Amino acid sequence: MIDLTIAQTNQGLKEGKFSATELTQAYLDRIDQTDDKLHSYITITKDLALEQAKKVDEAGDFSSPLSGIPMNLKDVVCTSGIKTTACSKILENFVPPYNAHVYDRLLDAGAILLGKTNTDEFTHGSSTEHSYFGVTKNPWNTEYVSGGSSGGPAASVAADQCAFSIGTDTGGSIRQPASLCSCVGLKVTYGRVPRYGVMSYGSSFDTIGPFAKTVEDAAIVLKAIAGKSEKDATTPDVPVPNYTDFLKEDLKGVTIGIPKEYYGEGVEQETADVINEGIDVLKKLGAEVIDISLSLTKYAIPTYYLLAKSEASTNLARYDGIKYGHTTDDAKELEEIYMKSRQEGFGDEVKRAIMIGTYALSAGYYDAFYLKAAKVRALMKKEFEDAFAKCDALITPTSPFPAFKIGEKADDPLAMYMADVLTVPINLAGVCAMSIPGGFSKDGLPIGMQIIANQYKEENLFHVGHAFEKATEWHAKKPNL
Repeated sequence: MIDLTIAQTNQGLKEGKFSATELTQAYLDRIDQTDDKLHSYITITKDLALEQAKKVDEAGDFSSPLSGIPMNLKDVVCTSGIKTTACSKILENFVPPYNAHVYDRLLDAGAILLGKTNTDEFTHGSSTEHSYFGVTKNPWNTEYVSGGSSGGPAASVAADQCAFSIGTDTGGSIRQPASLCSCVGLKVTYGRVPRYGVMSYGSSFDTIGPFAKTVEDAAIVLKAIAGKSEKDATTPDVPVPNYTDFLKEDLKGVTIGIPKEYYGEGVEQETADVINEGIDVLKKLGAEVIDISLSLTKYAIPTYYLLAKSEASTNLARYDGIKYGHTTDDAKELEEIYMKSRQEGFGDEVKRAIMIGTYALSAGYYDAFYLKAAKVRALMKKEFEDAFAKCDALITPTSPFPAFKIGEKADDPLAMYMADVLTVPINLAGVCAMSIPGGFSKDGLPIGMQIIANQYKEENLFHVGHAFEKATEWHAKKPNL
């Protein structure tokens, strides 16, 4: 049962081949058998999951494609009555009094919550090594990272510990771990899915999207969670199409752009070779392939980290040891409570974000750093708009290299930031992108292909991704755990 896609599982439930309770128990057994090796989960909601499954079985209504489908949530998605920690000491015991809107929409669709999954603290990181609860390991080789910040969700989907997962993507935190673990990871257009109840990193960058076993599964989940929300003013009133209508197996009439800057310095040759082989597959499926230049790509990392860390420093100011979260036991004055609670509660990467962001926003430096970066961001957005006037989608590697060994980059923040060099431009531009399994390295580590489309053109991602998926077998390969 746990090998099945969402569409296959839904058919099995409708035909009575198994019940939602049996399916949920099978996933819980899989978690029990494998999570000591991977550490994908922070909290397992066994009793709740079985209770939800029982209600689905009693209702007997599987008209919703997500009814009775077990899933998990990255541990920054608020869940009423269930710990939501952001994998930080400062929120180690925090239990929200409300649900994130994305979770409510999944509950309305009949999905079943298996638990909350591991992330870099407050989503700051590219390897899940910055989690207060420890690193999540890669299912393909447990000596390697699963990526980040959504390393737990990615590993759990790749290891069949759930049918799908919900993660967040601020600068690549869905796509990069999806690439490193070999699953589908969707970064939606900014505002496509409501952010209400999801803990913020950078408010003008954050997006919520699914990890899934197939492109079709990602399309099914997005249909359930997308759309305008009265609780989130950044969700525009843009129609949500039936994304599965765009799952075609040929690419006739589709123009694909290849941005040369995404295949240059810093991208390992083996990774580029795998993606170039994938491009050949797309050509055989009927796509017209053209060369594109995105010349501002070289400014993406400094631009992103100035802006995102600035927004992060502002968002993190709410964790002060007063209203909720960790409070120091060793303080006599108010200012001392603030300082020591944050010193004790935050990890190194979060402290680094606060210092960089506060510096960039401070008097005398705002114009030199933050404002200049904001202007570059506007230029990058225009450059993407011009590119999409010529093509329907762009194809690039998702990550410049496959997964790296645990600890390999832990002491070098700049090297870690460069892991996001191919994903952060998409968040700066506010467009959508998806990572799909594209192949493997000679060492047996996954390599992801990134498909990029214009704002609110997720259907183009699904069209290209599904056609590639049907023409290849990479998505069907499973790690040996």
